Amino acid sequence: MATVYTIGEALIDFIPARKGVELKQVESFTKAAGGAPANVACAVAKLGGRAAFIGKLGADAFGDFLVEKMEGSGVDVSRVLRTSEANTALAFVSLKEDGDRDFSFYRNPSADMLLHENEIGGGWFTAGDLLHFCSVDLIEAPVKYAHHKAIELARQAGAVISFDPNVRLPLWPDAESCRRAIHEFLPLSHIVKISDEELSFITGYEDEKEAIGSLFVGDVQHVIYTRGAAGAAWFSRDGLEVSMPGNRVEVADTTGAGDSFIGAVLYQAHSAPQPLEQLNRERIEEVLRFANAAAALTASRPGAIDALPALPDVEAFLRGE
Repeated sequence: MATVYTIGEALIDFIPARKGVELKQVESFTKAAGGAPANVACAVAKLGGRAAFIGKLGADAFGDFLVEKMEGSGVDVSRVLRTSEANTALAFVSLKEDGDRDFSFYRNPSADMLLHENEIGGGWFTAGDLLHFCSVDLIEAPVKYAHHKAIELARQAGAVISFDPNVRLPLWPDAESCRRAIHEFLPLSHIVKISDEELSFITGYEDEKEAIGSLFVGDVQHVIYTRGAAGAAWFSRDGLEVSMPGNRVEVADTTGAGDSFIGAVLYQAHSAPQPLEQLNRERIEEVLRFANAAAALTASRPGAIDALPALPDVEAFLRGE
């Protein structure tokens, strides 16, 4: 079986005990494992896929907690490095009444930012593998160049590259730096997942079709456009468009829902491999239906990794149980 590798940040999300208040008004938090690339690896593994996480954590209790959480989800953590040069990243979250959230990050620097390109192994990737990354660790730090190295080696091995920008502007010195980094890495990807909240910011276009069309640069073959509860649409370079409505659930916390969605897509891609250029409407509909269900289940539960569903959960949901 192929492996889904993810690279980037794993961190601690501190989830507030109360919804609907600003972060400064929150009095207590619950510790939860998070970080989009770590979430995606756990999403794949909890569905029964083979997943591995590449990153660096602090030699601290929070790092221990994250390793144990990922390992407990079934993720291969043999490529997780530890350092005493910086602490594991922390993110404090405030939840709005609708389950959406705001973040305050503590990482200046954090351990994930110190992953170096010479720490990326040359023999890790094989043909059929997938490598997934996000934009948080594309900041000007050693980890950015570790991403370049990993992507280069994965591409050389014949792996598929997946990119979810997952924009978090508070982590950047300015919005333009974030946008510039995303456009630097976009052409290196085969699959791009982007949300309705990010589309105009990243592309500069207000018109949806024009914006999505502008993402087909370099090696991009497929763009997956998520619309939250409204579902998702899949656009292929050859002009194929497939839309799938979302699922209505009572939202507890949207943290990790997008990661669950792309994790489910990657699980489907590696459990039933098919050349990207040969994906047809029927297969794409099947993948989107499955990924929408995984995301809905995640949003209906608090937390990120703990909220990710297992395969029987998704199958039961799809059956209406």
